[in-house]
Amino acid sequence: MKNLQILLWIIVFAPTHALQADTEETDYSPRPDERQLPTRMHSAMKDLPVVKVGQADADILGRDNRALQAAVDYVAGLGGGTVEIGPGDYLMRDSLHLRPFVTVCGTAGQTVLRKADGVSSPLAIDGDFGEEQITVKDPKGFEVGCGVAVWTDKENYFHATVARITGRNGNILSIDKPLNADCMVADNATAATAFPVVSGYDLQGVRVEHLIIEGNKEHNVHLDGCRGGGIFLYRGFGTAIDHCQVRNYNGDGISFQQSNDVTVTDCVSENNASLGLHPGSGSQRPTVRKCLSRNNGGDGLFLCWRVRHGLFEDNILEGNGGVGISIGHKDTDNQLRKNQIRANQSGGVLFRNETLGMAGHRNLLEDNLVENNGTDNTVAGILIRGQTNDTILKNNQIRDTRPVDARRQTMGIQIEDKVGPVTLENNAIDAKTPIRDQRKPATNDK
Repeated sequence: MKNLQILLWIIVFAPTHALQADTEETDYSPRPDERQLPTRMHSAMKDLPVVKVGQADADILGRDNRALQAAVDYVAGLGGGTVEIGPGDYLMRDSLHLRPFVTVCGTAGQTVLRKADGVSSPLAIDGDFGEEQITVKDPKGFEVGCGVAVWTDKENYFHATVARITGRNGNILSIDKPLNADCMVADNATAATAFPVVSGYDLQGVRVEHLIIEGNKEHNVHLDGCRGGGIFLYRGFGTAIDHCQVRNYNGDGISFQQSNDVTVTDCVSENNASLGLHPGSGSQRPTVRKCLSRNNGGDGLFLCWRVRHGLFEDNILEGNGGVGISIGHKDTDNQLRKNQIRANQSGGVLFRNETLGMAGHRNLLEDNLVENNGTDNTVAGILIRGQTNDTILKNNQIRDTRPVDARRQTMGIQIEDKVGPVTLENNAIDAKTPIRDQRKPATNDK
């Protein structure tokens, strides 16, 4: 009887359990932490495209900007990812144009992007605002696909045009961007194959790592930092530049304009013709940390217009042709900490001569070393000009350690007559004139 009961149980119940095991469903429903990306209708993916470009053992083989650009554009077309550039020299006849959500990563110490020799020519006829072609007197060297800049004596800086040559008909060149201004022959209108070696417009989610930029300044004309640089960003929001070197560019080393939340870390900018590091034109909340700006023709670190709420920390600004750090037009609420500012030709730190509404207010300089600045003329370690208010100088060391007859940093801190309140706290100053305060006694210092 007992055996019969067991047999009946197997017959009745066993198939039911087997069926349940076979039909049990996997739960594919969204996890609680899964969220769509801000500008996409999907969540973040773990595996993204990675394309290797190089001179051997790569997905895309090449030795110039075309191979690099092909890789970047392919990855951008898939929504973003990483381009890995192998070792070697890459000849740049046009910029490497960055794209949103693409990381460009070189091989540390071995990936060199070298600017090609440039040519220049006067325009033969006026180039009109909005026109997408120019006529040059000498078309030699203006090849289709090359980068090109157009400017005049009057229309330069942001009004210069940097574009690509898309076609040629004798002396007539078509370009991929409209001219930003009237380029008049009477104003010495000029075209040249000048461009940033790495360039990015209207970006987000971009990283640039481990690139060496060789600017070849001896064989290229100068390009102003408002439209150019060894690495140049325009509205490159949130871009990160890490462990890059820019050298010998005929213009600025690293320039980013109208680009909020940019970070530049562990980079070198040296022997460039103009500014070493140039955040500007409303670039707010920048972070520049552990960078070396050395032997550039202009200032080591130039805060241009409306640079606010930035952090500049642990940098070395040395041997530059201008001052080490320049602060001015609406550059407010920045922190400059633990920097070494030394051996710059025209001075250590300069607050430029601005009126009250445009001055660089509420900046903090803390724990900086300011030493041995000035070459031909006597200078101040820190010079505050204009109607600059509420500057804080705290725990800075200001000195000149050169032999007495070679010292040019003869003033520690100079405060000109229109300057507002300044807080001086625990600064160690070794100078012939430690503090020269030219203000009237009524100024409310802390």
